[in-house]
Amino acid sequence: MIIKKISVLTVVALITITALVGCGSSKEVITTPSNTPTKKQVIKLGVTGDEHVLWDKIKVKLAKENIDLQLVNFSDYIRPNQALSDGEIDANAFQTIGYFNKFKADHKLDLTSIGNTVLAPMGIYSKTVVDIKTLKDGARIAIPNDASNGGRALILIQEAGLIKLKEGVGITPTVKDIIENKKNLKIIELVATQIPRSIQDVDIAAINNGVAVDAGYSPLKDSIYTEDVKRESVKNYFNIIAVKTKDKDNATLKKLVKAYQTDETKKVIQELYKGATLPAF
Repeated sequence: MIIKKISVLTVVALITITALVGCGSSKEVITTPSNTPTKKQVIKLGVTGDEHVLWDKIKVKLAKENIDLQLVNFSDYIRPNQALSDGEIDANAFQTIGYFNKFKADHKLDLTSIGNTVLAPMGIYSKTVVDIKTLKDGARIAIPNDASNGGRALILIQEAGLIKLKEGVGITPTVKDIIENKKNLKIIELVATQIPRSIQDVDIAAINNGVAVDAGYSPLKDSIYTEDVKRESVKNYFNIIAVKTKDKDNATLKKLVKAYQTDETKKVIQELYKGATLPAF
């Protein structure tokens, strides 16, 4: 009888142990792969300059989606595109679409824009003229003497109705491409950074954004005429986010664009730049 009793107890004990192990197995099943944290995604973004207030806000936003935005600083405008092509970074955000298109064509790089960021508008300034429509015949106009900014200035002057350029001159027209100049305006080409110091010697001057801001001008308040994000001719000067063409549909990189192009970002741009830089989306 004692032997039978022990056997019964042994069986009961085995059943109990089996039940406990079974409970342990159930607990393990609950912790499925779908419940474990997904691996953090990393985006290495090439930028220029050391002012990152705006991107720091985008970084916080992306962190909520388990994306680590890492800013990689470059000191020139050449390395960011080459580094992107070489796979050292995942994207970059520092250049206009016009510069981007020319650079990748010249260097045979397979890169693509996946979204616009801002426009740093070029403006026309004057110490004596308040309304560009009142500009007198024979007036003197200063423009930058480099191909990129000089061409941009001529396009801006054409937009203002002061001259007419040849058809099909692209984004780098020269004074030789002027085919109509009814007011006999005198175009004076100067080094871009010298124009603010020479503005007293001309009637109006086309000054690119960075130079104007450095000289103490507010593009929004002080210019008598400026580029408008709504004008078709200005789109070549939108700043962009660029990636390798093979990554243009990458879901994580699309989230970078989505996080940037929001009303919240527009407000931050306005607060930071006071009209010196405008949202281009």
